Amino acid sequence: MAIDQQRLSDGDRANLVAYLDGELSESESRFFESKATASLTTKREIELLRKTWEMLDLLNRPAAGDMFATRTLSLIQEKVHDEERRFRQAGSKLRTAGVITSWVAGGLVAACSGFFLTRWVWPDASGRLARDLTLFENLDGYREIGRFEFLRILDTDFDESLP
Repeated sequence: MAIDQQRLSDGDRANLVAYLDGELSESESRFFESKATASLTTKREIELLRKTWEMLDLLNRPAAGDMFATRTLSLIQEKVHDEERRFRQAGSKLRTAGVITSWVAGGLVAACSGFFLTRWVWPDASGRLARDLTLFENLDGYREIGRFEFLRILDTDFDESLP
């Protein structure tokens, strides 16, 4: 293909509008200028797009009516009201979740403290029975004695016999 028949690539065409608007850097603008001078096809593409833009500028632009502005503002207000409603619903759900969470946490604290209180503070009946096991093993003998006086005498006699 001859150098004057080279066409613009898709990437170059994407930057062509920016070139015509003067939005490209100096080096990118020089690229388009050199390509236009080197290739007649590229020069035609650039001129065709330039003329198309100029013709579009000559067309009458339709004016937006009052209904357009009213409709646009009402749509915006509907969106704002929808967002506010969603925020209120989300806030309500968060408050409900917070209340439920606090009730569950309070219940857990109450259950744990009840467990620990009954475990370590409440008297243990089986522990008392284990401590008084010798008393129960000898209960028949104690019943035969009948009085505490005899036990006191034994206790004092025992203490005197100790070295």
